[in-house]
Amino acid sequence: MALPVIDSYPMPDRSALPRSHVSWRIDPARAALLVHDMQNHFVGAFPAGRSPVVELVENIAALRALAGTLGMPVVFSAEPAGQPPGQRGLVADMWGPGIRDESDGAAIVAPLTPRSGEHVLANVRHNAFLRSHLGRLLRSKGRDQLIICGVYAHLGVLLTAADAFMNDIQPFVVADAVADFSAEEHTLALRWAARSGVVCVTDGLLRALLLHREQKKA
Repeated sequence: MALPVIDSYPMPDRSALPRSHVSWRIDPARAALLVHDMQNHFVGAFPAGRSPVVELVENIAALRALAGTLGMPVVFSAEPAGQPPGQRGLVADMWGPGIRDESDGAAIVAPLTPRSGEHVLANVRHNAFLRSHLGRLLRSKGRDQLIICGVYAHLGVLLTAADAFMNDIQPFVVADAVADFSAEEHTLALRWAARSGVVCVTDGLLRALLLHREQKKA
């Protein structure tokens, strides 16, 4: 199964957010930012220059900029190119061989190119924790909150959020900094994410991070 051709759809706004069942508050001293699979291969399935990909990249860039300012770890998960069958496993049955060696599909999209001091983890499954050292990295940094953005909402984003929750890491899924195959699947993913974490929007999360910093200074 190849990636579908994704039609343009509007990003959800605050009014469309499902109710979270927890009252966790984001703390920049406890949080890390995960940018999930924002590679040319995956982002290229969206119509360029239209919603939701325009807001997706802009909002992730804003989160990444503030995370850097606040000293929060920034982690990119990325599928490696040219995986052999033994590594790809059952994913090949569902999604085919994945990213080819000869393309630039494995690169993170240009506006989000990883910088010095940021972390890039190879992930060979949708869940960014599985078969990677993401959990160990977060523990080494003393982080028990994870802001999750990227693609695709009902696959990697949702599975990563669920695994974070199962490992006592509070997930914060940013509704307008993730995207999916369709508006329907995007909405479904947010509903499920709200059962194991906080679903928020970019501007609200940015304000909360800045407010927490100011309260610490006071």
